[in-house]
Amino acid sequence: MKTLGQPNAAFAGDHGHPDPELRSILATAYDGGTSYHRAIAALCTARLLLPIVAAGDEGEPGSGPDPDRHAEMAAVLVRSDSGATAVPVFTGTDSLNAWKPDARPVPCTLDDVAATAVETKSAAVVIDLPGPHPLVIEAGVIDELAQGHRLVELPDGGFGWMYLDREDAGDDHGH
Repeated sequence: MKTLGQPNAAFAGDHGHPDPELRSILATAYDGGTSYHRAIAALCTARLLLPIVAAGDEGEPGSGPDPDRHAEMAAVLVRSDSGATAVPVFTGTDSLNAWKPDARPVPCTLDDVAATAVETKSAAVVIDLPGPHPLVIEAGVIDELAQGHRLVELPDGGFGWMYLDREDAGDDHGH
């Protein structure tokens, strides 16, 4: 069976199959209460697939390959009717292929996707655009994720941002 390209050793042997538990959590994301936060927290520890396509290799239609042209791979963005852009990302190759079968899946984490959204000045990240359970993440959450913060569920049922405090990282006082 074909495996995905490995830009990160954490994804070695990954075949792009969706995680059924993650999909189950995403199915309830808009049910109210803490469901949306629980979905974001689950996505923070999930392997996601960022679609990339060749860009810059457009020639005249029917002209065939040109050895002097060079294509670069670029993340795909989607644009809303209002003109706002979003970064689409997928939980499995089934959803990615249903949306854009010619895109190459690149395994990544949600903080990687959020950093891409910030870099491209996108207003949102859209999980599994064609389904089965689409989810939209917007600016405030994207900014936290792009900084490497992870949303975690706390023992009392609340949620908070977890991150490494870089100022204390070198502190040897056992904090």
